[in-house]
Amino acid sequence: MIISGGENIYCAEIENALTWHPQVSEVSIVGRPDEKWGEVPVACIVPKDPDNPPDLASVREYLRDRLASYKHPKEVRILEAFPRSGMGKIQ
Repeated sequence: MIISGGENIYCAEIENALTWHPQVSEVSIVGRPDEKWGEVPVACIVPKDPDNPPDLASVREYLRDRLASYKHPKEVRILEAFPRSGMGKIQ
């Protein structure tokens, strides 16, 4: 859970919404410290097509009608793959 400006933001809620984005293969949401809000969500994304990854604007536009704006990621980080545990879970 991320606490941003006194609001609780559940990572799984954002991840579930972004799973259906046409450019997203896998996604994980993490919190990063922010001076104004305490924490803000960051989307770590493995794109379906590495040559055409989603950018912050397309992610925020996709989420516009799906989640409240305070839950939208403030940054997008594109990864080739997620580090995984021996059980296959994202670390």
